[in-house]
Amino acid sequence: MNQIGKNHKTLLLILSWAIWAVYTPALADEFEVFDKLDDQVEMGADDSPVEEEIEHPSWFKLSFLDMRDDLQEAKDADKKGIALYFGQKNCAYCKALMEINFKTPDIVRFTRKNFDIIPIDIWGGKLVTDLNGETLSERKLAIREKMNFTPSFLVFDTEGNEVLRLRGYYPPYTFRAALRYVAEGRYKEESLRAYMDRADPPGKFDLEDMNEQPFFLKPPYALGRTKIPAERPLIVFFEQKSCHACDILHTGPIGDKDTVEMLQQFDTVQLDARSDDPVITPQGKRTTANDWARELNIFYTPALIFFDENGNEILRLDSVTRLYRLKGVMKYVLTKAYEQYPTYVEYRYGRRDAF
Repeated sequence: MNQIGKNHKTLLLILSWAIWAVYTPALADEFEVFDKLDDQVEMGADDSPVEEEIEHPSWFKLSFLDMRDDLQEAKDADKKGIALYFGQKNCAYCKALMEINFKTPDIVRFTRKNFDIIPIDIWGGKLVTDLNGETLSERKLAIREKMNFTPSFLVFDTEGNEVLRLRGYYPPYTFRAALRYVAEGRYKEESLRAYMDRADPPGKFDLEDMNEQPFFLKPPYALGRTKIPAERPLIVFFEQKSCHACDILHTGPIGDKDTVEMLQQFDTVQLDARSDDPVITPQGKRTTANDWARELNIFYTPALIFFDENGNEILRLDSVTRLYRLKGVMKYVLTKAYEQYPTYVEYRYGRRDAF
């Protein structure tokens, strides 16, 4: 690129940031702070279970696990609701949550002010009473709520309405914005995707191309498979231009030889979640990549959506994803383990119990 081109690109970046900052000044200030923290989210290819046990912060609520009481106490304390934290003791992603997000003073202050965090061990046997009065073990609760990946959060407002699900680990800025979405009551007016559209500065994703791979199918994107079943399962990669997390996915997990060999057993499609590229969805609906991403409430990229040969969604990876987790999910899909274990968390329980 010549100097004029570089100057033009820089000018576009400055203008897009300036316009965005005028309309969302608070979010712009937050992004400057949290963008530096997001750079710490570099777990590389090693997201395998860690040796040391992960402990949650002492300020997490010491609960008797009756959610009705927990909700009333949060309400009495003038908080915005309660959040069930689903974790496990040797989870690399949980470690990132504790050592990055919950070591950030602003996130800690904001979370403690607005929510009571109630820890749930997805392998645990303690009894939990939900808001409807049903009592079940931590493990069965995780299965019922399809908490396939840790850390995950299930957030309820003070009226007991479920208002947010976060599946997996999110970098500090995205995590803080999602909590703010609830605390400010934005969930009453708009989807999380719509809120994050305003929270993300345009300059982040408008200036560079996406990462191409030889195994991605080329357009037209006719993904319908309800009338005539496909021969292979499908992965839809929702990404964005100038997406740092997308770059890491391609240079890390997708750069692994064994991963590529597994990916070649799927039909794989890469879509720009912000584009108007025409798409026929696996269910046969004509739409655009942007509208489909909105319908699926995709608010974080990269997001990988897995479909079976008949166009049914199996599960999704829509949070930070590294090698160990990606390979595990692909194996779950390729072996059709979902026919025996409807959720990935049940599959993991089954494999663990087998040993």
